[in-house]
Parts: sequence; structure tokens; C-alpha cells
Amino acid sequence: MIQLYENPGWGSAIVELQLAFYGLPYSLITAGNVHQDPIARAALGRVNPLIQVPTMVLPNGEVMTESAAMTLLLADLAKSDALVPRARAKDRAAFFRWLIFLVASIYPSFVYSDAPERFVPGNGGETYQLNVIEHRKSMWKVMEAECARRGGPFFLGKRMTAIDFFLACMVHWRPREDWFKAETPNLWRAAETVSALPQVAAAYKRNFG
Repeated sequence: MIQLYENPGWGSAIVELQLAFYGLPYSLITAGNVHQDPIARAALGRVNPLIQVPTMVLPNGEVMTESAAMTLLLADLAKSDALVPRARAKDRAAFFRWLIFLVASIYPSFVYSDAPERFVPGNGGETYQLNVIEHRKSMWKVMEAECARRGGPFFLGKRMTAIDFFLACMVHWRPREDWFKAETPNLWRAAETVSALPQVAAAYKRNFG
């Protein structure tokens, strides 16, 4: 059974929803606030010295980090191309491009704002926080334009992928739901479509109510 170190509503939700969608057996281990709680940090650090949520432990004991890597691996374990286009599929290049954009450009911005002391003195102050959020908004707008161009209902158009599972979770993070509804309606539609899937209903409710 796969073990997932998680916190409700955190990045682990992205992986949990995929596990639920595929019907893979898994168990959840609450990590706690690893940004502020030294006991939680120490506990997760014994499993993953990078102290990241999510951390996934495979049945053979191998530790997986990085949500994009987990996404690709889960598709292999499930022997499914439902969320990851197979080799030479027409959407595969676009899927790789935007998946990596999500995890390399947008996702790190939450680390910058959630744990600013790692990058600037103190908490960076109000201006720092606002600048990070405004930059994040600009990156979401780039994805919105691409999603609109493809026509929906999913990010890549008619083809659902794991990118939509990222969206289903990340629209609940700053700048939060009202902004996404107003400013990126196509991304919001893709997120809502995934959140309504019966396979993920229980996991989604556990994370986002």
C-alpha cells in the first residue's frame, strides 16, 4: 500500500485525488505543520530530509518527492493514460510543458510566501507578500489564455489530464476562489469539472469541505 504524508488542503491533495481516481490502495499519514512545528519537521525529516508535503512512500519502501514525479509514476502504477497522455499522443508535449510550468513556476511561489523567512529577512513584509501574489496572478493569466484558446472544458480542451487535478486543488490557494472565478473562468471550470468526479468526491471533500 502506498503511504502519503499529507495535510488536508495542502499540495498532498493533488496526489490524493489522483490516487483516489485510479483506485490505487493508499493510506494517509498526517504530517502536521512542518513550517512551524519542530516536532512535525523532525518526524517527516526522518522519512524525507527535504521535509516536503507531499511525501509518498511506495510499497517497497522507496520515497517519492515532487508532485510532478508522483503524477507520472501513478499513471505507470495504474497502467492508465487517463491523466497522462501516452507516448506520441497529440497532447503529450503540451501536457509536459504545462505540468512542468505549474510545478516549476507557479507552485514554488507558495513556498516564497508561506515560508518567506527562508528567502528574505523576517517575513518579507506586506510589499513582499503582495509582489509574490501579483506575480502568481500573472502566471495564472498565462495559463488562462492557453485554456481559453483550447476551448475547455479541461485545461487541454476536451482531454482531461492531471493538470486539471492540480487546478482543482490550487484554485483554493491564494488568490483563492473568488479571484479565479472572476479572472480565470476557464481554469475555474476545469477545476470544478474534476471536483465533481465521483471517483474523487470523498477525497476532495476531506481536503476542501
